[in-house]
Amino acid sequence: MNINQEQLNIFKTVVETGSFSAAARKLGKVPSAVSMSIANLEIDLQLTLFHRVGREPIPTDQALTLYEKTEQLLIEMNQWKQQAYALSAGLESSLDIVVVSELSHTNWTDYIALLEAQFPELQINIFSAPQEDALQLLMNESAQLAIMFEREQLESSEQFIELKREVLVAVAANQHPLAQQSKISFEQLLQSRQIVVASRDRAIKPELLYSKKNWRTDNHYSACSMISRGLGWGILPLEMFNENPELKHKLTLLNFSDFTPKFEYYVDLVWRRENQLGAAARFLIAHIRQQRNQSN
Repeated sequence: MNINQEQLNIFKTVVETGSFSAAARKLGKVPSAVSMSIANLEIDLQLTLFHRVGREPIPTDQALTLYEKTEQLLIEMNQWKQQAYALSAGLESSLDIVVVSELSHTNWTDYIALLEAQFPELQINIFSAPQEDALQLLMNESAQLAIMFEREQLESSEQFIELKREVLVAVAANQHPLAQQSKISFEQLLQSRQIVVASRDRAIKPELLYSKKNWRTDNHYSACSMISRGLGWGILPLEMFNENPELKHKLTLLNFSDFTPKFEYYVDLVWRRENQLGAAARFLIAHIRQQRNQSN
């Protein structure tokens, strides 16, 4: 059985228009070519698709059953062709992006929507991980791109472009002892339990760890829940308060006597210098660079 896309399209058009001649006009073919295509399709399928009684062909029950599947099959065949063309032009078979946990509330989905519009057949996989794990996923090539905070020390293989600034704040529940203090010393901070977003690998020290006593979680939503219960203080994205106004009534911004309570970081799009990036990743990087050039 050797059925091609053109045969299926002719079959679909004959069913929809109700005649060989009408299908031929719609497809820009001569009626004899349409009639012959249907006859060959019937031979290949060993089915009678149309009763040829009277002026117009009447689809059989078998033809109507196949017609229900034909449109979806034609769509999938077109998608398959588009994907093949895209892959031959250098498109990745899939694009894996890791987003640092504290940034999951930001507008990173705008970039995903942009990629979807440009490469509708691209498989995109999004992962969330603490900063240290996100970098590890990038370095071991489990992800091609990472959206993460700026790093104090850069790996030699890292390449990046800045996206935006993000503000983090130190907070505690209103009932927590630290929240009762107008000014908090660094020593008080060291002695109070910190809820820290960190790698599951306990050998990796979190970048924003200050207290000697700490509990770890791998995402800032869990951290926020524990902090809100008064189980410790922690550092959360300021944007969370805009996302969830209720937090303003549950949490207090801590005021330190020894250093500023606000931590401002650049957010970067990061990739490995040695990686051979595909068309979608290159497109996103170029788009962000163009945005930065226009804003400067």
